Formats: sequence, C-alpha cells, structure tokens
Amino acid sequence: MIFRIRSLPVLTFLALAFICQAAFGQSIPAEIDASQQGWYKKYQKQANAPKPAEQLFNDDKEPAFSGEGFVDLFNGADLKGWVSRGGTCTFEVEGGEIVGTCVKGSPSTYLSTERADYRDFVFTSEIKWVVDGNTGVMFRAKLKKSGEKETVFGPQMEMEDEGKGRGWSGGIYGQGCGGYFYPVWLADKRHVAARAAQKKGEWNRVTIHAKGDVMKTWLNGVPVSHIVNDEYLEGFFGLQIHSGKAGKIRFRNIRVKELN
Repeated sequence: MIFRIRSLPVLTFLALAFICQAAFGQSIPAEIDASQQGWYKKYQKQANAPKPAEQLFNDDKEPAFSGEGFVDLFNGADLKGWVSRGGTCTFEVEGGEIVGTCVKGSPSTYLSTERADYRDFVFTSEIKWVVDGNTGVMFRAKLKKSGEKETVFGPQMEMEDEGKGRGWSGGIYGQGCGGYFYPVWLADKRHVAARAAQKKGEWNRVTIHAKGDVMKTWLNGVPVSHIVNDEYLEGFFGLQIHSGKAGKIRFRNIRVKELN
C-alpha cells in the first residue's frame, strides 16, 4: 500500500509528460506562460531563440528621453539624412511626422539613417498605427547587397500588428539573422506587464538603450528586453514597414543621445 501511494504521483507525472510531448513535440518549460505555449512551439527552434530559463530581465527604469545630449534625427520637414532600403514601401512627411505605407508585393522596407556608425546610445521615438501592420525600429543595423538587391539585417525592437494578440512588442527580433533574440513569452510578472504595455489606437513610446554588448528596451516606460550580444555593436537606425497586404504607421519625436 505504501508503494502504491508513493508511486502514484510519479505515474501521474509521466502520463502528463507523455500527453504534453505528444501534443507539442516536447515538454513546455515551466517558465513559458500558458498563453504563449503555441508561440513557444513555433519559435523555440529559431537560431537565436534563448533558453527560457536563461533569459535576462530588464529591471532598469526607462532612461530620461529629454534634456542635454539628445538630437532630433528627423527635422519635421523632409527626409534629409534618411534613405529607404530593402523594398518599395513608401515613406513621406505629413504634418511634421513620418508616414510609412505598405505596398502590396514589396519586401519589408526600412527608412534608414544615412549615418551607419551609431554605437552606444539612448534612442526614443513614438509610433502610431493608422492601418494595422507590422513595424519596428532597427538599431545597430547592417546592410548587405547582392547586385541591385539590398538586405537590412540586425537587431530590431519589434512593434507588432495591433491585432496580433501575442504581446511581443518591445521584444528584440534578429531581422535577417536568425529570429528572436528576445521573445516576450515568459510567465514572470515582468513579461506579463510587458505584454500589456502596447496601447492600441494611441501613440506608443519606444526606447532603446545600447552600451557595449548590452541592449535593453522599454515600451511606454515598461521594461521589456535585455540581451547581451557582441556581434552587433555598430550600425544604423531603420524604421520598418513590413511586407504584407496593408499597413500605415506614423513616427514622430525620433531622437537619439549618443553615450560615447
């Protein structure tokens, strides 16, 4: 009788593990939030995908985004200092804001700073959706060319479609270089708060702090990502309009403070 009582939990555990493995192909780590298990199954095999138990947290307060040292990257009048790369989605100036519009059939397109030597900085901008679509901010980005084709790659602060429902805005995606560096899929209360930080139908403030090999992000003042990566230490900024059928996004208050 004692043997049966003690062995029952073990048998139950094995049964549950078998069911989970059959359903998902492997057991889901305890750190993954219940709402994120499908996304974990989809993305956990990407080259950059971190082991959930090893993900770092951003516990810092958002850097001050005003005051001395900040310069405007957008003059409010034209796109001087910027160049469009990677596709044919359009960017224009309306009412002192940059408006990016998806062109059906075009690859993802990046309105990029002509300067490509940004290293340590605090970057901030505000983003608002007019027509739902995927977007984000490339930082320390790189460019590779093959004939006339240009490909932008590197880390990107993801700002996903308002209708996506995944809650990964503020995460760091490795655009063209192996997938998510920092998916926002954990059950920890800090990731729960981060997944709720995006404001639908309103302006959203994105903030990126990069110094040396440490990169952190905030969305509307809520800490999101924290990665350590020594591969992408210098590059340009790029405002993304993702490939797709639709999407229209506005950008304003694009500023940077270099820390060196």
